[in-house]
Amino acid sequence: MATQTAAPTLIGSVQRALRLLEAVASHEDGAPAKQLARETGLPLPTTYHLLRTLTHEGYLRREKGAFYLGEAAARLAGGGAVQNRRIKIEDSLAHWRDEIGVPVYFALYRDGEIELVSVADTPNSPAVEEWADFRETGHAHAIGQCLLSQLDLKSRQDHLDRHPVEAITPYTVRNRRMLLDRLGGLGRMEPLVERQEYALGTVCAAIPITAGSTAATLAISLPLHQEERLLPAVERLRKEIGSLFSSLAFSISI
Repeated sequence: MATQTAAPTLIGSVQRALRLLEAVASHEDGAPAKQLARETGLPLPTTYHLLRTLTHEGYLRREKGAFYLGEAAARLAGGGAVQNRRIKIEDSLAHWRDEIGVPVYFALYRDGEIELVSVADTPNSPAVEEWADFRETGHAHAIGQCLLSQLDLKSRQDHLDRHPVEAITPYTVRNRRMLLDRLGGLGRMEPLVERQEYALGTVCAAIPITAGSTAATLAISLPLHQEERLLPAVERLRKEIGSLFSSLAFSISI
């Protein structure tokens, strides 16, 4: 005996509201209620009621009798775009993790702080454990040092005023002056290498990526006993950064 699949329960008012949003979105210069009612096939009183509700909730805005998409609708669209970019970034990191055989990190400097955006690792090749807050210890790890190296001196000084240089391992850079000398001596696109300054038994390298006013970095890490792999691995990543951005639509605008 054939079984019947129950029809989904649909909420008509939601369907009508979505049709209105789609109609408004098709008019870059806005559209009045009567036009939207005609295009959606909705009764005019229903159209007015839904338009008022959507405007009250911020999904629409009204100017001189015409309706436009509002900030809430823009946030919905923007959120989807951000998610898509994050997925592309994660896929890119996973690609190079598998190709090179090392954990790969992506981080950027935003609103005066270091932000670790994404990490790709495996159980057999794990990422460095964040045992001390990455944001507060940027002076001690390759990611932070690489990001700070891309800032102007004033921004660099401001960051270190808020997050002072402190030794967290016996190998951490000794003081602020030594750190600033190190950062100032780096060449353009030169990988920054850090050995056990953040985590004992770990070596790291980071590559600067600058797009407009945003500082970003790709980084890798390895156990100390595999240190001989570090420079060849980061050099391979550095050479492929151009194709990584173009072929995989890598974006730092997240």
